[in-house]
Amino acid sequence: MEPFKDVSIQEWNKLFERFQSLASKLENNITQDPELILLDNADLLQLFKISHKTAQNWRDNNVIAFSQIGNKIYYRLSDINKLLDANYKPISTK
Repeated sequence: MEPFKDVSIQEWNKLFERFQSLASKLENNITQDPELILLDNADLLQLFKISHKTAQNWRDNNVIAFSQIGNKIYYRLSDINKLLDANYKPISTK
């Protein structure tokens, strides 16, 4: 049985437009929440211009939180922001 056999082109276009609208809203919500934005290890290396060994040292020394799935390492953007905030040195006024 074909589930969309009796759907007209207009109905299909309306469904497709609705799907695109929902997908767009979801993308906007996700990209606005640093808790939901993930970077992989390659992204972190490029962002901070550090070596694999430095990233490994940061993980081993609890400098940055991470998740590991198999051999793949992921970082939340919010955790990268926390690392930057923890090491922030404001300009001193004289």
